[in-house]
Amino acid sequence: MIHSNILQNQIVTRLKLGREEFLHKLLNNRRWTLPTPETKIHQLLHTQGPNFLLNTHPPFGDANPVSKERNYFYVVRDDLLHPLVNGNKARKLDGLLPLLQRYSVTDVVTCGGCQSAHTAAVAVLCAERGIVSHLLLRGEQPEILTGYNLMSSMYGNVTYVPRTIYANREEMLKSYAESVAGNNGSVLWLGDIIEPSSATELSTSPNFMQMDVSRSEGNHRRNILVVKEGAGDSVALLGVIRLVEYLSQNHLLGKERPMKFVVDAGTGTTAIGLGLAAHCLGLPWEVYAVMLADKIEGYRKQEMHLISEFKKHFNIEFIDEIVYREDAGIVNWVERGRPRKFGNVLEGEVETCQQIAQQTGILVDPVYTLAAWETAMLLSSNDAEEPEVVMLHTGGTLGMFGLAQRYKNYFGMLKKGVL
Repeated sequence: MIHSNILQNQIVTRLKLGREEFLHKLLNNRRWTLPTPETKIHQLLHTQGPNFLLNTHPPFGDANPVSKERNYFYVVRDDLLHPLVNGNKARKLDGLLPLLQRYSVTDVVTCGGCQSAHTAAVAVLCAERGIVSHLLLRGEQPEILTGYNLMSSMYGNVTYVPRTIYANREEMLKSYAESVAGNNGSVLWLGDIIEPSSATELSTSPNFMQMDVSRSEGNHRRNILVVKEGAGDSVALLGVIRLVEYLSQNHLLGKERPMKFVVDAGTGTTAIGLGLAAHCLGLPWEVYAVMLADKIEGYRKQEMHLISEFKKHFNIEFIDEIVYREDAGIVNWVERGRPRKFGNVLEGEVETCQQIAQQTGILVDPVYTLAAWETAMLLSSNDAEEPEVVMLHTGGTLGMFGLAQRYKNYFGMLKKGVL
């Protein structure tokens, strides 16, 4: 029996090292949008009351002097990555933008809500690379442009789409992309430019000289790429996996410490990327995703779809054996503490965000990141045997401006000290 256990441990170790080596090659042999995967990690201490203390330089591992009598969790500050393109939007687009340049994409068509952080991020990053972005926004144009809506309008070409048409997103995107392409252009989807055998070959350096010559010689053929709402494609998982590889370094969170990783879930792509990376790297991390835009059946369906697409696009055969064992999935989808229709703000939440900002310097919003914050607080425990808790801050700062337009009464209550 002892020899059998030793043999089993050796097999598991070899499988783990094989997966790590494969992911290492997958991540390191490609170009990225972000120069490095680095991000700040802060620590939030909270008492039984509504008070917080921020530690901007927390020690990790055994050197952590925090008393076990106090609750705390870590915050991965991806909201600080870029003034306009931060959080999970930056991570999702991390592996995508270099592909646009590799395939000489001239235009990108994507969609989102009126205050979509995704469309604003696409517009900014495309403008930096000389690529034209076409942004289909749901609903009507606001009387005054602000927040992400303003950034989308400044950096990209915005078209407002009636909700009845927007309901069929794929057909809407396809039809608009074809109108942009005209008779001489071509319309591409991400599946068209990610070959099944491209696990390493896809990631080689793009031929920038060929792209530049093509444009300089007057070849005005337009290559239109369609990007799904929220960048919910398998290539979006790459940037999230890159983040997990960075965080799991020994001098940071490490590979051996059990963690409960908390994130808010819109499309669910970020949570699925976290879970997939943790499993592939053999990390003792559990991912908790707070459901905001769908029911659990929808998120589980998205989980299976994205993993299947990732396996197909990057030729990763070992995923099934680690992801679908006991049919458990890789993400713990949890209900929001105060459920409501997606996008709505409830009484008292703006004041809670204000309190957190004033005590910690961290801005969370009442639609997305407050939900993750509150779940991280609940999962934090005095028990030294419980896993530590990490919250991924997914950004969304400019979304507060749009919310202030819609919820004037709630934000008006923040006025104080009027003389």
